[in-house]
Amino acid sequence: MAVSTTGEVSGSERRGRRIILWRHGQTSWNVERRFQGSTDVELTGTGVAQARRSARLLAGLRPDAIVASDLKRAAATAAELAALTGLHVVHDEALRETYAGVWQGLTHDEIIARYGEEYAAWKRGEPVRRGGGELETEVADRAAPVVLRHAEKLPEDGTLVVVSHGGTIRTTIGRLLGLDPRSWESLGGLSNCCWSVLGEGAKGWRLMEHNAGTLPEPVLGDDD
Repeated sequence: MAVSTTGEVSGSERRGRRIILWRHGQTSWNVERRFQGSTDVELTGTGVAQARRSARLLAGLRPDAIVASDLKRAAATAAELAALTGLHVVHDEALRETYAGVWQGLTHDEIIARYGEEYAAWKRGEPVRRGGGELETEVADRAAPVVLRHAEKLPEDGTLVVVSHGGTIRTTIGRLLGLDPRSWESLGGLSNCCWSVLGEGAKGWRLMEHNAGTLPEPVLGDDD
């Protein structure tokens, strides 16, 4: 089974291990364009519905394992897939979203107004401690090894679902693909409850799908 570019499930032979990196459902701070970072914000009713719909699609891919951030929005999203598959969710704080210091809780417009130069440098791909928080490479340092450790436990054609956050997923993809950190910003953000797929190739991990789910949705969150 595989996911098409529109996110629908189609039949095809499974080859090699697969990592599905799934962003959590919508929160009130996403809607308000308020920077969440590592703040523990719950899903909205819409976010729960998104998680349930996406879980039905992902369950069709017959995942072998689920690992998730321990923040409420990711844990609740993962729980929807666990309910359908019967799999146990392993929670790991290393998969939390980037800590962004004083940016957390501010709206996009407030960040631009107060920290415009810092924001622009981040978008240029420069190493920036947003709000005095973590560097993107530090996020990758903690998250990517967790993903790899769980992927290594899969059978040779197994599928791992990683439920995390937009920024953490982007940096993890960049690290697993061996991309220069300055180019990680070229990976577009993920919409709520959409996912990216990495497939195991002869030379390492390859990006097979990005921001898949259904029809395109707006990217609401720290990476918009």
